[in-house]
Amino acid sequence: MFNELDDIRSSRRGFMQLGALGAAGLAAAALPASSAFAATQATTRVPDFLPRSPLTLPPLPYAESALEPILSAKTIGLHYGKHHKAYFDNIAKLVANTPFADMSLEELVVASAGRSDREPLFNNAAQAWNHTFYWNSMTPASTAPQGELKAMIERDFGSLNNLKNELATTAVSQFGSGWGWLVVYRGHLKVVKTGNADLPFVHGMQPLLTVDVWEHAYYLQYQNRRPAYVAAVMDKLLNWEFASSNLPRA
Repeated sequence: MFNELDDIRSSRRGFMQLGALGAAGLAAAALPASSAFAATQATTRVPDFLPRSPLTLPPLPYAESALEPILSAKTIGLHYGKHHKAYFDNIAKLVANTPFADMSLEELVVASAGRSDREPLFNNAAQAWNHTFYWNSMTPASTAPQGELKAMIERDFGSLNNLKNELATTAVSQFGSGWGWLVVYRGHLKVVKTGNADLPFVHGMQPLLTVDVWEHAYYLQYQNRRPAYVAAVMDKLLNWEFASSNLPRA
């Protein structure tokens, strides 16, 4: 099913965030902040700032009803219990009886990033990781950013409202399925978006928060009103303590 394990550390071409940008041949420095990582190379090792997660579905950090009325128990139950679980179920099938079975989730993502022969593995491993990060990016008891994160937001965006507006605009503008992210890149906060299963840490960025804009994240409640869903998450659910815990440490 897969090439030899020694191939894992070989150089990999980075994913392009959007095919049109790649075709245009734009340099990273010329791109807007929301897509500046598009021309970066995929990492060949798991970044030191990431933990090593098992290949099993982790529990939700709150009850399925905890985010109501913004996200209903029915929405969370379907999203977590069906979609998120399915990614882990698929991973188990893909890695069975291979050397990949002993890897962490993060190692699987890195081992398959940019590899066309491992695309199913990447899609499932990255989506499993993204969803775990998404659940933790929300909390029923959202509070304002504090300390270092607050100072960085004011430095890089001017205000929390400016950051929320930029993150919301970026997430809503993702064409098709994908994610909006708050990341640290080269010492500064950035807002970026990724399509489908793609994620920032294979592009050298450290994620702090994410918003899922796949339709299954919101369609039961919001139908095609993605902006309303994103605005509600921005206003009521963002977990700034989680974001602070993901900041780079000296």
